[in-house]
Amino acid sequence: MRTLGASIRTARRTLPLIIGAACLTLALTGCSDEDGPAQARPSASTAPKPAPALSAAQARDVITRYSKINSEANAARDRRLLDTVEDGPLYAMSVSDYTETEGLPAKDREPYERWSYDLASAKLYIPRLAAGEERWFAAALSSEKGKAPSRLAVFAEQPQHKRWEMASVVDLDSQKLPDVALDREGYATAVAANDNKQLSADADLLRTAVLDNFTTGGTNNGSKVFAPTKASKRQVKVHSDAATRFGDKGTSVFDGADNLFTDAYALKTADGGALILFSHTHTQTDAVAHSGLQLNPGKEDRAWLHDVPRMSIQYTFVCNDAATVPAKAEPSRLIGYTCARTDASGPPVPSWSHRA
Repeated sequence: MRTLGASIRTARRTLPLIIGAACLTLALTGCSDEDGPAQARPSASTAPKPAPALSAAQARDVITRYSKINSEANAARDRRLLDTVEDGPLYAMSVSDYTETEGLPAKDREPYERWSYDLASAKLYIPRLAAGEERWFAAALSSEKGKAPSRLAVFAEQPQHKRWEMASVVDLDSQKLPDVALDREGYATAVAANDNKQLSADADLLRTAVLDNFTTGGTNNGSKVFAPTKASKRQVKVHSDAATRFGDKGTSVFDGADNLFTDAYALKTADGGALILFSHTHTQTDAVAHSGLQLNPGKEDRAWLHDVPRMSIQYTFVCNDAATVPAKAEPSRLIGYTCARTDASGPPVPSWSHRA
C-alpha cells in the first residue's frame, strides 16, 4: 500500500453480577443451616482474568502470514488474494493504490519490491478480552530490519473466514511509541473506544476534530480537542495550503464524507488514558473560478479522470488515525495518520462534454 503523506473497530461487553433477593438478605443477616451454607463471593484478586485475544506466538504468525500474502497480492495487484489478509479501511486504501497504478502507462509503473515486517523489532499489544468480544490486537511494526517500529497496525479476527486480517495501519510521526499499559504477563487492556466516561475524548470526538483540522484548519474544535503535534499541524497546513493553492483562479475546499469504517480500537495507557485507533473519510473539491479555465488531471489521477480536463474535481480520501487520550480533561495528541485517495470525479469542460 502506498499512502499520501502530505494529504491527508472496540466492542465492550460487561458481565453483570446477578445477586438474587434471597442471597442479598442472607448476606445481611447470615444464613441458617436449613437455608444451606453461605456462598463466598470471589475477591477481585482471585477472579479469573479475561483470556488474551491470542498468544504472542500466534500474533507473530499472523504478522508473518500477512507479510507473505500481502507481498504476493501486491506484486500481481490481486484483489481477491489481498482480501484474505486485509479488511476495512486498509483494504479500500490498498485497492485504490492498485487502481491508480493501473491507470498509468506500463513505462511509468514503478517495479514492485517484495517486503515483510520485521518480527524481531515488532512490539505486540494483545488485549485480554471477555468471552464473546470480537478478537483483535495491535502491533508496532517496521518494514526494515534493524529499524525501530514506525507504524501502528490493527489485526482483527474474521470468525466467518477463520482467519486474521489487518484492518488499519498508521504511519507514526515519532519512533517513541505510546506507553500502553501491560500486565505481568505482558498483555494489554482493551477499553471502550466510544462512550467512555473515563476518557477526555472518544473516537467519535477525535474523528470530528480531525475533520475540523482539514475543513476549517481546526477553528471549531480541532484545536480544542488536540494539542499541537506534528500530525495535527500537518492537517492544518493541508487546509491552509489549499486555501491559497489556485490564487484567484480557483478554490480548493475540504469536507467530511460518508464514513463506512466506524470501527475503533482502544488500549489503556500507563497514565490511565488510552491509545485510540480510528478511521475517517473526507473529500477535497477543487474548482475553477470561472469559465475559460480548466483543471488538468495529473498522471496519478488518470485511472479516475482519464486525462479529461475538468471544471471541478472531487477527490475522496480514506484515512487511518491514531491518538493518545488522557483520562483527565486535557487535550489529546494526534500521533499519526495515513491517507489514500480512493476516488476522483468531476464534470469535464464544455468542449469535452460536447465531444463526448
